[in-house]
Amino acid sequence: MRANDAIKVEPQPSLISVPVEADLADLSRVLEREIPKQLWTIDKPGQTCVKSKGLDLGIATIKTPTIKCRIVGEVTRGPMALEGAGRDIRISIPLRAVIRVEDIGGVLKRETATADAVAHARVRLDLAEDWTPRGKVDITYDWRNTPHIEILGQRIDLTTDADRKLAPVLAKLERDLPGELGKLHLREAIGKAWNDAFTTVSLNRENPPVWMRITPRELQYGGYDVVGGKLRLQLGLQALTETFVGDRPTDPAPVPLPPMRRLQAKAGQLEFFLPVFADYRQLEPVLMRALTKRSARPFEVPGVGPVRARFKSAEIFGTKGGKIAVGLTFDAQPVAGGVTAGGTVWLTGKPVNAKDSRRVGFEDLAVSGATDMTGGDLAINLMNAPGVTQYVAAALAQDFERDYAKLLGKVDRAIETKREGNFLVQADLLRTRSGQLQAAGQGLYLPVWATGTASVRVVN
Repeated sequence: MRANDAIKVEPQPSLISVPVEADLADLSRVLEREIPKQLWTIDKPGQTCVKSKGLDLGIATIKTPTIKCRIVGEVTRGPMALEGAGRDIRISIPLRAVIRVEDIGGVLKRETATADAVAHARVRLDLAEDWTPRGKVDITYDWRNTPHIEILGQRIDLTTDADRKLAPVLAKLERDLPGELGKLHLREAIGKAWNDAFTTVSLNRENPPVWMRITPRELQYGGYDVVGGKLRLQLGLQALTETFVGDRPTDPAPVPLPPMRRLQAKAGQLEFFLPVFADYRQLEPVLMRALTKRSARPFEVPGVGPVRARFKSAEIFGTKGGKIAVGLTFDAQPVAGGVTAGGTVWLTGKPVNAKDSRRVGFEDLAVSGATDMTGGDLAINLMNAPGVTQYVAAALAQDFERDYAKLLGKVDRAIETKREGNFLVQADLLRTRSGQLQAAGQGLYLPVWATGTASVRVVN
């Protein structure tokens, strides 16, 4: 019975690296837009600028008057600088304080002090279960020159006033900055990578066409790095990779992005299946050439003597039980004369190979029947003659090593950089192992499992 089964392979689990990047320049632009230029202002009339003190004049001690004044000022920020390394996103915010002391007891009209400080924000990022970014922000700052004024020979230190006003501003920044991380659109980029990963990649264009279908199951998060002004998320796409021989399969239907899971193993492992394939039609002329050559000499048939055979055609296909069926159509006639037999004799056998070997043989090749025969006994006896089935088995035997190496080379080149729509697959084959030769309706194939490193990313 002719088998019509296709080559079916269990899906292979893979954990593919998916680098998703965000440009920190985007965050810098958001912060520049959201954080006001003027951080705080101050206006305090009636402040004591110079306290009363006693002066010893020798003949008497007098007290100087308390000098009142009005303190006004503001702190503004300059352009922010954003950089990072490792897991730290560092934001530097230059601060400029301008503080004026006015109406100084009617003695002086105005004194002005300027001071500079730098606030340093260190951001550590994390992702919530729904893939929205969150972060912890620590802000410190230091004055490069403290705000102070000299009035009537006395130094008035204004640092305390500036610190008091600046502290709630920085505290608000610590509260607000994590929310600004959402404007990096990380979740949108992750969702796009997830949806685009439901795809099919060509492994071999022809002889035979081979396709790998990727069906994501889970997306895992393993932290991030800040490199070259970009925030690079380390994601692992846990997916099933299925191999199809023949027509391109339909792409798997995307499902919503599942909750975030922590990365448990190193991402970048690709597992897939490859069939080193031989079409039965390719084996038929090989067998016919061998039998035509052998038929130049008579076959010795027990009880009959030498018999000449003329082979006309060979037909090979897969049959049940993982075997192949070989139909040989030929004429046979004893050398001594007699009735000419003719028709088709069928043999069945099982393809075999040693573990991790590409050398193919056939065992248990035996006559299983005949069709359209005249003088059928002679034809069947010829096929059962000593050494005949072994000769047929030897003629069918193949060494898949060259085909194996050729296919691996083609696949390696195919997936080295492979683009399907907006989805770019980059992979390298590292290890392969071959399994037990199998016969299917589509052909004879050697299953090969391949392991490699792989990453995928979304491109525009």
